[in-house]
Amino acid sequence: MPAEVLSRDALNRALLDRQLLLRRAPLPEGEARAGRVIGTVEHLAGLQAQAPFPPYYGLWSRLEGFRPEDLAGLLLDRSVVRIALMRGTIHLVSAPDCLLLRPLVQPVLDRAVTVLGRQLEGVDRAALAAAGRDLLEQRPLTFSELGAQLAQRWPGCPVNALAQTVRAAVPLVQVPPRAVWGRAGQAAHTTAESWLGRPLETGATLDQLVTRYLAAFGPATVRDIQAWSGLTRLGEVVNRLRPGLRAFRDEQGAELFDLPDAPRPAPDTPAPVRLVAEFDNLILSHADRTRVITDEHRRTVIHGGGMVEATFLVDGFVAGLWRVERGRVRTEPVAPLPRVWRREVADEAERLEAWLR
Repeated sequence: MPAEVLSRDALNRALLDRQLLLRRAPLPEGEARAGRVIGTVEHLAGLQAQAPFPPYYGLWSRLEGFRPEDLAGLLLDRSVVRIALMRGTIHLVSAPDCLLLRPLVQPVLDRAVTVLGRQLEGVDRAALAAAGRDLLEQRPLTFSELGAQLAQRWPGCPVNALAQTVRAAVPLVQVPPRAVWGRAGQAAHTTAESWLGRPLETGATLDQLVTRYLAAFGPATVRDIQAWSGLTRLGEVVNRLRPGLRAFRDEQGAELFDLPDAPRPAPDTPAPVRLVAEFDNLILSHADRTRVITDEHRRTVIHGGGMVEATFLVDGFVAGLWRVERGRVRTEPVAPLPRVWRREVADEAERLEAWLR
């Protein structure tokens, strides 16, 4: 029996549903509130956090009644952390996910520093990692500080290469006040194990990584999963999981995989205007991103130096950019919008302005 074909709009609505962008999830008051925020971060398999504050905007777009202190408090009590994970980029994840996911993406971190090897000829990498770990567990350091201290033992080596090699070999979290709303601080690091008081998970499998991805971003191809994670050869993992997955095709004939009971709304399900934060994984987590942004608009949103602009969605697809200037939310459509959508974009921008106040 031929696999069911999912249209671009069907893939769009499935993605928005799983990303909590078709409707905001309610946030309870009281003791359950923090657990709901942590659960949301875990459901999303983390939030891309290359800059300090986009995760706050990302959660505001997904959780009804979210307040900045809801996330700031979790950073301060170490319930969530910022660490290099998928694609070697900084993600905000729960403490358990930090310990679970970090070992699984080790090949991505290793590959990211391969080019630095030529700058560290003759340096014992195990000794370098051990020395870096010892320094960082004495007190949190910026990479500049770490590199300078390591250079005392390995003189003549570039300080950045020394620090970045330690970053790849040792799981490092950024410590507050970095990324705490209303506060400022340089990116200082310590080891995940010392910060959380627990070791990394040793029994984690790539099967878990793939199913977590599908729950948050599916249906998807193997190439999509690899684009999100930065890992390669995941076709072997998907084939192992295939008996428990459901298979589809997209309109170009590519094979898609999904969890059998995951939500797949009708393609004509209404999609409200949503403001999407800078670097949001909604934009970055598929090899074929046309389910949420056209190739033409992608060139406007993703550009030099790895920058990913904040965007707004109209009828489920990227239709423009937004930014905050002196407490005001400025929007810039990438193409002319009908009046009804302009009004909805303005209304959502006004809601964000009120939240910022």
